[in-house]
Amino acid sequence: MLAYANRYAEAWCSQNPDRVAAFFAENGSLSVNDGASAVGRAAIAQEARGFMITFPDMVVTMHDVSRDSDGTTFHWTLTGTNTGPGGTGKRVRISGYELWQLDNDGLIGKSKGHFDSAEYERQLNG
Repeated sequence: MLAYANRYAEAWCSQNPDRVAAFFAENGSLSVNDGASAVGRAAIAQEARGFMITFPDMVVTMHDVSRDSDGTTFHWTLTGTNTGPGGTGKRVRISGYELWQLDNDGLIGKSKGHFDSAEYERQLNG
C-alpha cells in the first residue's frame, strides 16, 4: 500500500489530471471537505485539474498511509504557489488526509478528502 500511496502522490505532482483519475475505479468518487462528489474518472480528473491550474508548481507529499476498519487513510501535505489564472501569488502549505474505500481491483472506489479550509483560505488570501 505504501508504494501505491507514493505513486498516487506523484500523480498529483505530475500536472496530468488523468494520472490521478487512473487510481480510481471507473465510477469512483472524490469529495473534498464534505463538498459535492466528483463521480467517474472524467469528473475526478477535472477536480485534480483545478488544483493543478491553481498551483502550477504543486507538490503533494505522502506522510503516511494506514488501514483500519474505516478504510485506508492517506496523509499528505500540499505545497504550491497560487500563480494560476487570477492567482494571489501566495505560497500555500496545507496538510490533510483522504479516507479511501478500495474496490476489489485495488482501485479507489470512494475518497473523502479533508483539510483545514480556514487555514487554506488564510494562506491563500493572507
